[in-house]
Amino acid sequence: MTAAGWTAARIPDLSGRTVVVTGATAGLGLVTARALAVHAAHVVLAVRDEEKGRRVAAGILAAQPGAQLEVRRIDLADLDSVRAFADRMHADHRRVDVLINNAGVMAPPRTLSPQGHEVQFATNHLGHFALTGLLLDLLLAGSDPRVVTVTSVNHRRARPPFADPGGERGYSPMGFYNTSKLANAIFGCELHRRLSAAASPLRSVLAHPGYTATNLQTSATTPIWRILLGRIGNPLLAQPVERGAWPQLFAATDPDALSGQLVAPGGPAELRGHPAPGKLSAAATDPEHGRRLWELSEQATGVRFGALRPSS
Repeated sequence: MTAAGWTAARIPDLSGRTVVVTGATAGLGLVTARALAVHAAHVVLAVRDEEKGRRVAAGILAAQPGAQLEVRRIDLADLDSVRAFADRMHADHRRVDVLINNAGVMAPPRTLSPQGHEVQFATNHLGHFALTGLLLDLLLAGSDPRVVTVTSVNHRRARPPFADPGGERGYSPMGFYNTSKLANAIFGCELHRRLSAAASPLRSVLAHPGYTATNLQTSATTPIWRILLGRIGNPLLAQPVERGAWPQLFAATDPDALSGQLVAPGGPAELRGHPAPGKLSAAATDPEHGRRLWELSEQATGVRFGALRPSS
């Protein structure tokens, strides 16, 4: 990976490429969608709030006349919504070149999804696992296809989500956020292994934004974390969201982005800076963790990645 001094200005021409960005109404997702549209991609804004998504699209169009945008509803916490989104994509598109699994929630009180899963694990991991599997055939039909899954430096603080994925025996808002981000990292690594075994051209690339000032911290629904992260941490330590989006933009667009790699800010402790290779925890890269999470996710979502079969 060669990314010294990389910024969004180095994104290549994306004409003819279709990119799905989840969580595109604010923060990293909005900045990512806007940067992709500026470089001529056809961007699908996959959003929970369609009205807000249309306002975001109008803002991008005002600054970039002729931008190619779609606004489509998806609630990643609700697997029925994920399936409906995938069905609509199949009806209207023959291929997807890049899927950016960006959307997330942080540190709410213990809440269950419509299917009964802890909402951070459901939104941040299970919804994206299901979406990736349901769009897999469209991605395999894409040109230089990629799945970019956004994790966090906090994945290194977490334990795998096998013992108590629903938080029934003990729930910590930030602890379960960290666990969901570890699940993202395990998923990205395991997807890479399965793609490699199938000799697939699809890349699975991980990215994290370091410590970036976004609405994720300021909208944390547990008050203590909203204060610590949004009101104190962001002003003192965080980098601007435009820079925080660089790793996932590099992962989604640069020819040098490698499947199985984590792209992270290159500064101290991976908290800020230009994109560079990041460090994955041992838990994230453990093949046994990958196998177990994959099986857990298949059972929880009912989604199978049928197109991935080992090459003979």
